[in-house]
Amino acid sequence: MAAPSALDTLIDLAIKETDEAAKRLAAALRAGEEASEKLALLTQYRDDYSMRCQADLAGGLSTTQLHNYQVFMQKLDYAISGQQKVVDAVQAQIAAARTAWQACEQKKMSFVTLAGRAKKEETRRELWRDQKQNDEHAARRALVKRTPT
Repeated sequence: MAAPSALDTLIDLAIKETDEAAKRLAAALRAGEEASEKLALLTQYRDDYSMRCQADLAGGLSTTQLHNYQVFMQKLDYAISGQQKVVDAVQAQIAAARTAWQACEQKKMSFVTLAGRAKKEETRRELWRDQKQNDEHAARRALVKRTPT
């Protein structure tokens, strides 16, 4: 088993690595929220624009105006499709960052567990040494009491 100081060093490094992984995960989550918000805004804008087009159609539109509506709706659909791809890519990044953070956390906890076991073993050995010293001391006292002076 590694020396406690080596385990402490490994734990410190694992903590730093876990913290960095957590920061990367937080950044990915923020990017995911932003991408989803943009997608929602684009979708809402398209829905509003579509309703405005329907209202204008009921009031009468020229073919040029209708064509302009259709062209702009296609552009909105294209933008929504592109933003959906961004959201999907960010979700994949979030999943990868979460997996990396979990791996770092597991590694850190493994080192902490090893350090705990090493500490328990050292405590057990110290108790054993103390008990041995006490037994030897008691045996010497008993021997001294038996020996006539």
